[in-house]
Amino acid sequence: MGALDYLSNFCTVTSTRKKRKPMQTVEIKVKMDCDGCERRVKSSVSSMKGVRSVQVNRKQSHVIVTGYVEPNKVLKRVKSTGKRAEFWPYIPYNLVAYPYVSQAYDKKAPAGYVKNVVQALPSPNNPDERLTSLFSDDNPNACSIM
Repeated sequence: MGALDYLSNFCTVTSTRKKRKPMQTVEIKVKMDCDGCERRVKSSVSSMKGVRSVQVNRKQSHVIVTGYVEPNKVLKRVKSTGKRAEFWPYIPYNLVAYPYVSQAYDKKAPAGYVKNVVQALPSPNNPDERLTSLFSDDNPNACSIM
């Protein structure tokens, strides 16, 4: 090992760039009672690094955070405000095949939403399921011959 090799070890610039987190949307259910609760949750989340937008809907107890963030860190930050929080457990009513399965229907769910449970989703192995709902009275796109 020569003198130049020895000195080059001290002169090299090593940059450790972290890989950027992917852009994602995190939906959280937070019980908020007043404007102060809403403001506290919104300000705590919007001050996080990588957050692009924060939408708060107090009536539905729904917070939507968009940005380069990790979902668990966002949930932890919301919980640090003293509010009870969890990931958004609901999906739109029209995306579910069986919305009134005992675990899926929730009285506390906002209008047009049901809980996201496995029993409410159609089984991919049953092709007859599509055919039986094709001529249903509930289907607005059903065959016009009926």
